[in-house]
Amino acid sequence: MKKLLVTGGAGFIGSEFVRQGVKKGYKIIVVDKLSYAGDLERLKEVKKEITFYRTDVTDKDSLEHIFKTERPDTVVHFAAESHVDRSILDASPFLDTNVKGTQILLDIARKYGIERFINISTDEVYGEIKGKGRFYETTPLNPNSPYSVSKAAADMLGRACHRTYGIPVITIRPSNNYGPWQYPEKLIPVVILKALNNEKVPVYGKGKNIREWVFVSDCADAIFKILEKGKIGEIYNIGSGEEKRNIDVVKTVLKLLGKSEDLIEFTKDRLGHDFRYSLNSNKISKQIGWKRKIHFTEGIQKTVKWYLDNMKWAKSKKTGLG
Repeated sequence: MKKLLVTGGAGFIGSEFVRQGVKKGYKIIVVDKLSYAGDLERLKEVKKEITFYRTDVTDKDSLEHIFKTERPDTVVHFAAESHVDRSILDASPFLDTNVKGTQILLDIARKYGIERFINISTDEVYGEIKGKGRFYETTPLNPNSPYSVSKAAADMLGRACHRTYGIPVITIRPSNNYGPWQYPEKLIPVVILKALNNEKVPVYGKGKNIREWVFVSDCADAIFKILEKGKIGEIYNIGSGEEKRNIDVVKTVLKLLGKSEDLIEFTKDRLGHDFRYSLNSNKISKQIGWKRKIHFTEGIQKTVKWYLDNMKWAKSKKTGLG
């Protein structure tokens, strides 16, 4: 079975990928610096089946040692600073991890003859949609936040290295993920924790911004399908086709918790806030045969239940940016 080196494997999406990978029988090496958003608790159930290195992807010497020791076949690169609000406050960590870290990994992957380099990007690299329509893999990139700019740079760097050096890169652009183990700075876990404490639930602007939501286990499943069947040099969108206004997501969570909508507090809008993201995911459906399994109605119920069952973990994290 192939040996996978997974960066950011103690993060929200990365850990789901690692847990699924262990069940599939892959040998997995996790590289994660365990920043505020990384947590080995997420890997507790598979810790005996994986090899873990606490390493920053910008640490070239340490990464070289890991590649030399482990000789992975494939790199799946999740490691990233990922919160837009934090990037607005300070873009530097985003450029360091997301751009420099990706460049260092690509250089080492080239040196060690990696069979596949799966570069995890985001739908935010496309920018925003004001009206109707969807983003295709061929849509020009037009990022609007320091975070999405850093991810667009990493995205383009991977594709440039494929063209220039022949590094076997596949680029993946998922939509908004949600589900268990998400760090409580993102919308859904923030709403859950605030509401359970009967605190005001902050919503940017009037809550009309639209996002496409994919359940984290579906996203990880799609990444495995692409890893196994995807074509080197290609780009794949991963979306659910389910778009929701932020205000409707918030109201759904409050209803599931039996909390009043009076808790909602509209706040000053995020600087440069993108209005709508929407992916056309026909390519992964037609070429690879993937489609999402979990509808938002089921996924949001699973998510709320998980947080209610795991409040100790959730409360141990710092909510939001405060």
